Amino acid sequence: QVQLVESGGGLVQPGGSLRLSCAASGSIFRINAMGWYRQVPGKQRELVAAITSGGSTNYGDSVKGRFTVSRDNAKNTVYLQMNSLKPEDTAVYYCNAGIISPFGSLNYWGQGTQVTVSS
Repeated sequence: QVQLVESGGGLVQPGGSLRLSCAASGSIFRINAMGWYRQVPGKQRELVAAITSGGSTNYGDSVKGRFTVSRDNAKNTVYLQMNSLKPEDTAVYYCNAGIISPFGSLNYWGQGTQVTVSS
């Protein structure tokens, strides 16, 4: 069984920082792209940031210059460093990864972690 477990969400004031982590565990042969999405009630889930196994990154327009995605391949972990947070960054953040395992090549999601930016 493969699972993604996120940590690091919480409440932060505008202008503050948070770091999210997401660790993949289980019978894993290879992890391709990993990334973060976010969703607020009534809206579609949107891409925040993604990173390939080779380290190439892609960001949503609203977070460019403020968020940084990185990964530690030895730990099967992806990180999201969020700086200069704004109230509009408030959302549930989901980790995503394309994983090759004995079950095949599948797309996995974490359970989500709440990020609230408020004074």
